[in-house]
Amino acid sequence: MPAQLLDDVAAAFARGKAIPYLGCGALALGGEACPIPATPLELVARLTAKTTVPHKVRTNLTGAAQYIENFKHRKTLSSLMTEAFRASATPNQLHRMLAAIPDLPLLVHAWYDDVPQKALAGRADWGMAQGVSQTEHHGRWINYYRPDGSEATGPDPNVVEGEMPLFAPTPDEAQAWATLLYQPLGSVAPATNYLVSDSDFVEVLTEIDIQTPIPFSVQELRRGRHFLFMGCRFDNQLDRLFARQIMKRSSARHWAVLPDTLTRNEERFLEEQAIERIDWPLAKFVAALAPMLQDQSLPA
Repeated sequence: MPAQLLDDVAAAFARGKAIPYLGCGALALGGEACPIPATPLELVARLTAKTTVPHKVRTNLTGAAQYIENFKHRKTLSSLMTEAFRASATPNQLHRMLAAIPDLPLLVHAWYDDVPQKALAGRADWGMAQGVSQTEHHGRWINYYRPDGSEATGPDPNVVEGEMPLFAPTPDEAQAWATLLYQPLGSVAPATNYLVSDSDFVEVLTEIDIQTPIPFSVQELRRGRHFLFMGCRFDNQLDRLFARQIMKRSSARHWAVLPDTLTRNEERFLEEQAIERIDWPLAKFVAALAPMLQDQSLPA
């Protein structure tokens, strides 16, 4: 990787213009065996180990989750998801590095664990926005939470009277958050919200092109900013679609740490979205970036 590229990433963080976007692969930096699922295949294996599903969907996370929801009830699916992620996982170097950045307006975390929340726990100036299932929260797309886990959800003042109600923190409270942790798929904590079944995603995808499920605060914070994807792959259509819609109307330059062989769909996606590939292992990239960000946070 050219040294200038690393300098550009560090400079974007220094200006508050970088938005980290974490996928499930971020958990791999923990070193020891991860106690929670760190890939969709690991997660679907946990779900199907507890209940029988048809062979054709045993390795399909959203399909297996839909079968469990249809034939075992939504509460069973939520219970299995919570059981899969209830083990304690410790923040790794990547999570600690991001939590220590003094000017980090937005952090996107597209997996179901609560590790970034634990990394931010030492601060009081942040809040969470989590995607929620229409099955369990009809009429809501997002729930908001304070650092202590209490809900900060109320009527969204940006919604025109007569339209479908959305929900958001009160304007004063939202503006006071120095960092917004956005978890579009939900999270095990603090309230076990999960977008995981086919029907969950169908509901979101019918509206996501017009940005309805994307929090208004995220739409505002992404303007003019650069996304840095870490622990993400784009070989799945759903992952590409979420990333594309969350990035919409941001800047024209982004980065993705992708050390492995890319699929044609991934190559096309990177080109379409103006994402520069950083062909380094994630651990090596974090080890190189962390001291640069630490130097920025030190008083002059």
